[in-house]
Amino acid sequence: MTAAFSHLSVELQTIAAAGLYRSRRVIDSPQGIYLQLEGRSIVNFCSNDYLGLANHPEVVSAFKAGVDQYGVGSGSAHLICGHSRAHHALEEELAAFTDRDRALLFSTGYMANVGVMTALLGRGDAVFEDRLNHASLLDGGLMSGARFKRYAHADVEQLKQQLARATGHKLIVTDGVFSMDGDFAPLKALAALAESATTGLMVDDAHGLGVLGQKGGGLLDCLGLNQDDVPILMGTLGKSFGTFGAFIAGSDDLIETLIQKARTYIYTTALPAAVAEATRASLKRVIADNWRRERLRSLAGRFRRGAEQLGLECCQSSGDSLEQNESLLSAIQPIIIGDSQRTVEISTRLLNAGFLVSAIRPPTVPKGGARLRVTLSALHEEQHIDQLLVALDQAINVSNVITP
Repeated sequence: MTAAFSHLSVELQTIAAAGLYRSRRVIDSPQGIYLQLEGRSIVNFCSNDYLGLANHPEVVSAFKAGVDQYGVGSGSAHLICGHSRAHHALEEELAAFTDRDRALLFSTGYMANVGVMTALLGRGDAVFEDRLNHASLLDGGLMSGARFKRYAHADVEQLKQQLARATGHKLIVTDGVFSMDGDFAPLKALAALAESATTGLMVDDAHGLGVLGQKGGGLLDCLGLNQDDVPILMGTLGKSFGTFGAFIAGSDDLIETLIQKARTYIYTTALPAAVAEATRASLKRVIADNWRRERLRSLAGRFRRGAEQLGLECCQSSGDSLEQNESLLSAIQPIIIGDSQRTVEISTRLLNAGFLVSAIRPPTVPKGGARLRVTLSALHEEQHIDQLLVALDQAINVSNVITP
């Protein structure tokens, strides 16, 4: 390392000493409730593959057929020669699924969120974001050049006060289901406020689509909110859909504007057409397999009841009369620990016991809010939930045992 970067070693040591060091794990198996990790079979409780579609035979078969038809790489950006019939068909199917005029594929959710805000906002405008929004939403707002305001989590009244002082084009941006807490944004109240203040509203429903709603339509579907209520909807394909990529859905004018102005769409290679074909297959399963959502909600309720009986601190839901009940639980059920180092130690004990549960620490969550982010899959069994609860109780309480 050259002298110009000699400080990096010290910074890495500081990160490690604070219990904030991140490490990658090498997985030797497909995604599923069981993973092969360092020669061991581990029960997986940290994947976003909520419906268990990442290795579904129909999805895998569609991907293979897509490779046979389209090859591997897409070859170029969508606006050059990379936009295949598979991409186009998927966009039309996603638009129908979300009941919107059109949908536009992006290569990642991060690129979709950044692309929307940098295309629609600029200097003289204002963007308002929930304090617990995903990093991609926050970065998109900052990169847009608009005046950037954050309001307290789900605090519609504070947001209303901020909007009253704003000028130019205004956009409210929020997650639908918050990725680190698993709670819900107060979308009905936000939609009403946006309409009364002549303000745009964008919802990232990455963790709601597929999981919530009778046919997986997400949080907006649960609340009866349409394109007029929420003009900009973002969804990812790497979670409930089990594949890769993201999309924005909305009006014809919105999508055409993004095609013309979103730099993260214009200046990047299109995702492989075979991935689009796989997603078309998974979308059919998302819509048809309501049993996956019912099972996921049942398992989330079982876990939550067990965690509360053990005296563990679970995150609470919020917003729009979505009281925490088994019909409206998300797949994300975090256990708050607080201290980063202790959270890592508990996660390590769980791994030794055969369970993979992520330790989430600052800056991903607020300081003092380190947690075990337990995520559930429709493929988990009740016995997996019960076994995890026993392991959690032992891993958390072992530090309270005094060794003579």
